[in-house]
Amino acid sequence: MKTSGFLIVMVGWLLAACHKDEPAANPANAPSASGNPVTAPVDYLGAVAKDKKAADKTIETIGLNQTIQLFYAQEGRFPKNLNELVAPGYLSKLPAPPAGMKFDYNPAAGQLKVVPQ
Repeated sequence: MKTSGFLIVMVGWLLAACHKDEPAANPANAPSASGNPVTAPVDYLGAVAKDKKAADKTIETIGLNQTIQLFYAQEGRFPKNLNELVAPGYLSKLPAPPAGMKFDYNPAAGQLKVVPQ
């Protein structure tokens, strides 16, 4: 009886010890913060600059895509190029793309992307 009780306890202990470890976090997706309090301001400012660039890209894309859709609704076709949005008065001037980026416009589908230069 003691032996079977001991075996049950040992099997339970072995099963508890043989658990599956969780995979480590992917360092490629992790933020670049070093965790050092001395470099925290630099890490923070770097993250703010990166997020501002992403926000500028999103805002420019959304605004121009809405203008392209307005042009399509009124003219029944997509503009041949982005300069065509300025001529009839949809835009006073084309906005400049974010620094280091350029607009990539597909007139067949009316799709605008902001891509690196």
